[in-house]
This record gives sequence, C-alpha cells and structure tokens, in this order.
Amino acid sequence: MNAVLKGYFRLARPANLPTAAADIFAGMALAGMFAADTLPSRLLFPGSCLVLASVLLYAGGVVLNDVFDHRLDAVERPERPIPSGLVSLRSASSFGAILLILGIGCAFLVHSISGFIALVLAFSIVLYDGVAKKHAFLGPLNMGFCRSLNLALGMSLLGNVPDLYWLAGIPLIYIFAITLISRGEVHGNNKKHLLWAGTLYGIVVLGVVGGIFLTAGKVYPMVPFLVMLAVLVYRPLVAAYQENTPTNIKKAVISGVLSLIVLDAAFAVGFAPWWYGLLILLLWPLSVGLSKLFAVT
Repeated sequence: MNAVLKGYFRLARPANLPTAAADIFAGMALAGMFAADTLPSRLLFPGSCLVLASVLLYAGGVVLNDVFDHRLDAVERPERPIPSGLVSLRSASSFGAILLILGIGCAFLVHSISGFIALVLAFSIVLYDGVAKKHAFLGPLNMGFCRSLNLALGMSLLGNVPDLYWLAGIPLIYIFAITLISRGEVHGNNKKHLLWAGTLYGIVVLGVVGGIFLTAGKVYPMVPFLVMLAVLVYRPLVAAYQENTPTNIKKAVISGVLSLIVLDAAFAVGFAPWWYGLLILLLWPLSVGLSKLFAVT
C-alpha cells in the first residue's frame, strides 16, 4: 500500500470502525426491525445508509482528533501521520471534514430524524476533539454522549426514536469508563481511574440486564455475550491495575474499545433472533485483526 494512502487509513482508525457499525446494528434491533420475526427487505437500504453514516462520522471524528492533537502528538507520538509529515495538517483537516459531511448526508437519506441525530453527533464529535477532551469530567461525558447518539442513530431506522431511547445511556457509562482508563495511557499511574472504570463496567453489565428485563426483551440469550464482555474488559483491567504501566493500560483501553461490539451484540439479542447477535459478534475478530495492522488509540 502507498505510504501516504496508508497514512490516511491510519488517521481513520480502521480497527475502530466496526465498533461504530455494531452500534447501528444494535440500535436497529432496538428500533423493532425484527418485530415480525423476519428482516423486511425494505429496511436493507436505509440500514446500509445508517451503517455507512456511522462509520464515516466515526472516521471523521478520529481524523479531526489527530488534527487538534498535532502539537501534542509531535512530542508524545511523533510517528503518527500528521507530526511525521506523512499527511499534511491541511489535508487531514479537509479529510476529516469531508468524512463528517458525507456521514451526515447518508443519514439524511434515511430520514430527517436520522439526519438531525447525525448533525448533533457531528457537532458533539468536534466539541470533544477541540474542547471537551481537555477536561477530566466533561471529556469522558462528551465521548460517551457521542456513542449514545450513535446507538440512537441506529434506533432511528424506522423514522422515529422508540421509547427505548433511554437505553442509549448505557454506552455513555461504558465509554466514560474507557476514557477514564485512557488517562494513564502515556504516563501510567492511574490506579484510581482503573477502580472507577471497573465499577462502571459492572454498572453497564447490570444496566443491560435490567434494561432489557424492564423493556420485555429476552434476557437469557444475552448471558453468553455479557460473560464474554466481562472477561474481555476485566482481564486486562486487572492486569493494568497490578502492573500500572502505559503498556498494560493501553491494552485495557484497546480491549474496552473493541469489546463495544460484544456489548452491542448483547443489546441486540434482547430484541432480535440469536443469529443476529452472532452476526454482530463477527465484527469483533475483524476489529481485532485490524488492530494488529492499525492503531486503535
């Protein structure tokens, strides 16, 4: 692959993009796409548009994150595409903006409500990249809100946001936990944050079970997914706490990010056939494989 082209791919964080698509798949299940126990063919086009919109918005967000961080990265991560000179700051800025615009456009192809959610999501992404991430509390909250909006984007498949919209608060808590862990990714020494993250992970698992139970979803099918989620996030978290080094902390962050797919699969099987959850879960090995080629954080 051409070095410059690979630089653009690195900016877009390919390994993370399946996690954005998983949010949409889960949101569509929550929206009731399987209310008739079959997948209506008429939903294939709008569903595809929402997946593409989510992926483009996520990619645009991480590209612009590197744009805003280019001075800091020149010191802490000089190998990244912008500080290394592989991709110019101006080109990266244009690339990120175009991705966001295309993502919003794809959402509007589905419904005006979808487009509005995408607009708010794009604004929240830029707010995080440019301002919020510098703040200890506002940063994780903003990042979690972006993930909640992404789930809501999937829930807008049928032209409305169902009464289950409050379940979108669970990904917010999950992302808040990951963002807390990432505070020590460069310098380490964040045991207090790891303890809080472990607590928040527990709240997420209980929240999924309780939320699905209260909304008359199917609880039992999600148990294997939640067990898998707990193993994937807690094992590296415990290792990072025992040996509080940047390397172990980074592993905990990466595992948390990629395991979002497992969380989405657990959500989905509460309102969809079991095979749909396994379909979402197939995105996890894809993300893991891409993470060996491209950076996640």
